[in-house]
Amino acid sequence: MNDTPNEHSDSVISPSGVDAAASSPAEDQAVTKMRMLLAQVNTALIGQESVVKQVLLALLSNGHVLLEGVPGLGKTLLVRALAKTFSGDFKRIQFTPDLMPSDVTGHVVFDLQNKSFQMNHGPVFTNLLLADEINRAPAKSQAALLEVMQEKQVTTEGESRKVPLPFMVLATQNPLEQEGTYPLPEAELDRFLIKVVIQFPSVADEIRLTKLITQGQVGDNNSIASINPVVTAAELLAYQQQVADIAIDDQVVDYAVRIVRATRTHPSIFRGAGSRASIGLVRIAKANAFLEGRHFVLPDDVKNLAVAVLQHRIALTPDVEIEGLSAADVLQQLLQDVEAPRQ
Repeated sequence: MNDTPNEHSDSVISPSGVDAAASSPAEDQAVTKMRMLLAQVNTALIGQESVVKQVLLALLSNGHVLLEGVPGLGKTLLVRALAKTFSGDFKRIQFTPDLMPSDVTGHVVFDLQNKSFQMNHGPVFTNLLLADEINRAPAKSQAALLEVMQEKQVTTEGESRKVPLPFMVLATQNPLEQEGTYPLPEAELDRFLIKVVIQFPSVADEIRLTKLITQGQVGDNNSIASINPVVTAAELLAYQQQVADIAIDDQVVDYAVRIVRATRTHPSIFRGAGSRASIGLVRIAKANAFLEGRHFVLPDDVKNLAVAVLQHRIALTPDVEIEGLSAADVLQQLLQDVEAPRQ
């Protein structure tokens, strides 16, 4: 779309009652800080600017992220770099075939000294949780995250315990073609706001990365020592509320819902996305508007993020998979068929 804000000032772009030019000092500071955060993470993960931006949008949307890519593309590095920009708590779980659900959520033990049961909190009681190589563990262990991802709480021995807020799961996974991987349950996939596929960097970026790592440094890990905290947990919660308050015209909401519903009738899609996808698409579109300094959502905010929100929520028909088409390929075709709102 080549629409400009002026062309839509009456309805789609600037809903009634919204002053596109007005912004408070607090809002300006929030956008400035989040852009600083974005820039810092980009110094660690070279050549993956779009990936870093999508992860940041999910953070602003109070959503979870599934990062997929072959080993060595910086999935774990991205999460570690993001954690350093955030002054809240960060914990990591290395998923393995022998991981137990209690290793994730924690468990209740009997304290002989106090003669009472005590809760040993698992690593999910944090702000940012890295679930590293999540599909290296079987479904039973993966499912330990189901409740906490949706309800921000863990139930053990009949008692529910809230996790700290903000709470975000960033899970990395290797492609299913890799040896020793398990597919994620559909219910868990649906709880991830977006799936981001990390591709190989360009030639220029790979040269820049190689020079950076091999000049005066022992080992092959990109350093994140220069990254400093940018936001606190309280600030991030406030920014998430600002994102939630972003205005969105009814026509743009209708556009997001029509995109999601189109996945349920498309001939190349065996299983379409549910209503959680519509909600997630609107939420992350608001976050994109916020990061760009707007108080309203454009149709392009929805369109440009639809693939990330939907690609892990659909299943393709066997004949399409045989042709070698990916979910992203089919979704790009679908987006061409769904008409975007105009004036």
